[in-house]
Amino acid sequence: MMADEPNVEDRLQSHVPHTARIWNYWLGGKDHFPVDREVGERVRKIFPVVIELARADRLFLGRAVRYLATEVGIRQFLDIGTGLPTQDNTHEVAQGVAPESRIVYVDNDPLVLVHARALLTSSKEGATDYIDADLRDPDNILRQAAGTLDFSQPVAIMLLGVMHFIGDDDELQRIIDRLLAAVPSGSHIAVANTTTAVNGETTAEAVRVWNLDAQPKLKLRTPERIAAFFTGLEVVEPGWVSCSRWRPEPQWDGDLPVEVDQWCGVVRKP
Repeated sequence: MMADEPNVEDRLQSHVPHTARIWNYWLGGKDHFPVDREVGERVRKIFPVVIELARADRLFLGRAVRYLATEVGIRQFLDIGTGLPTQDNTHEVAQGVAPESRIVYVDNDPLVLVHARALLTSSKEGATDYIDADLRDPDNILRQAAGTLDFSQPVAIMLLGVMHFIGDDDELQRIIDRLLAAVPSGSHIAVANTTTAVNGETTAEAVRVWNLDAQPKLKLRTPERIAAFFTGLEVVEPGWVSCSRWRPEPQWDGDLPVEVDQWCGVVRKP
């Protein structure tokens, strides 16, 4: 290692709370440091339903990928902001439907990188790859992903729990437009972004506490603002909803799941 290169501990930033590790803590995982648990607990005490939110977001990922692979027939997935591997990761769901599916994961946390390379292994018929990159640099993501994905064929872009870490709306719109420009008609984007539509000031206070210490900072957006980033695209039913209510599995009592402040949708490029 060169003298000016950061060591592993510096790259991991184990002294700085990080979103992927806090999220892993909320989901009951083991890949987090004391500082992540500390912030995770502070947020949970203010906003106990954050555990339900995290789980609802994860379940939405599985349902969205299953829909895209089964009903739409997509065989390529670009999962940006993948986070630490848990159960029912994108490639597991997609390749469970179609073993030939090809998946590229993108994240910028070195701890995620280590786990992804070890755990996100493909079926023999398909392929998985991991890119160490930031959503803020879509050209870099697209350039590297082209080694695994064929951008002349439809791609499903997964942007779950990552857009709210881009604070500037104009920058986020440029990123989304660049990703969309790289994929053909029939491609889809699955989105989940934190909002205050359900729990209002309680969610806002939890986000304020998060932003005191955790990295990166999180920006709340209204459901209407989230949808506006995708104006001109075809919105898949049931539209923009709480992620717990996007095509949920039937409940034994027939009631809809409780809404959470993670708004989602799936859109199609015409």
